[in-house]
Amino acid sequence: MGWYLGSIMVDEAFSDVAIVSNSPEMTVEIGKILGENLQRGDIIALIGELGSGKTCITQGIARGLRVSEEYYITSPTFTLINEYPGRLTLYHLDVYRLSGSDDLIDMGYEEYFYDDGVIVIEWAEKVQDILPSYSIRIHMKYIDETRRKIAISGKSEKIDMLYTELRRENYV
Repeated sequence: MGWYLGSIMVDEAFSDVAIVSNSPEMTVEIGKILGENLQRGDIIALIGELGSGKTCITQGIARGLRVSEEYYITSPTFTLINEYPGRLTLYHLDVYRLSGSDDLIDMGYEEYFYDDGVIVIEWAEKVQDILPSYSIRIHMKYIDETRRKIAISGKSEKIDMLYTELRRENYV
């Protein structure tokens, strides 16, 4: 059981926050705030349909991790993983073309999951069964041409901190 505090749902171990982004630029800014607050070993599971903003929020996460502007952040649909140096290394996976968790296991995913960087996984719903419980899950939904609903859930301490930062920037 939980209780609501503004846009945040609080329970004993997990919380969530929901935001409506009004533009791609706002989605990038939300991602940047998230990236600034990520720590070594964090895993971000992006879940949502095609065009829901998964790559856009990843671009913001990269900037929040201080990945240089020299790197153009694109979805690694055909390469499966891109690696970007920053404050922490960003491992950006796109598992759209995988048939499920077994394919990720065959790739040796543990090397990335237990590394010192941050992992962002697009189409994470395909591999949910092997995601650690501490993963931050971001459900993205297309509303219209510019607006997206972004629902972020995870361990309370991480989401509470993120909520505070988003509120400070007037996003919630």
